[in-house]
Amino acid sequence: MSDKQSNDPLHGITLEALLTELVRHYGWPQLGQLVKIRCFNSEPSIKSSLTFLRRTPWARQQVEALYLQLLSPKPARRSSAPTPRVLFARKAAD
Repeated sequence: MSDKQSNDPLHGITLEALLTELVRHYGWPQLGQLVKIRCFNSEPSIKSSLTFLRRTPWARQQVEALYLQLLSPKPARRSSAPTPRVLFARKAAD
């Protein structure tokens, strides 16, 4: 038997779990804007979306790519504002 681990980041994640997480994170309205398919915009439900995604490879690929984007670590954003400088003044001699 082979003890190799799958390099697929989606290995072990069901389509239902993936879709549920996307809906929880984005909500149906935003998900419908990000992936333009009718089942996300017109009376959306997990059940109807799963049926469509299982039968439509291009749509499933888009949803899986969005999920992978959600999981990928995002680099810390650096502020465009300059770092404030702290200036110390010497005490004036009395």
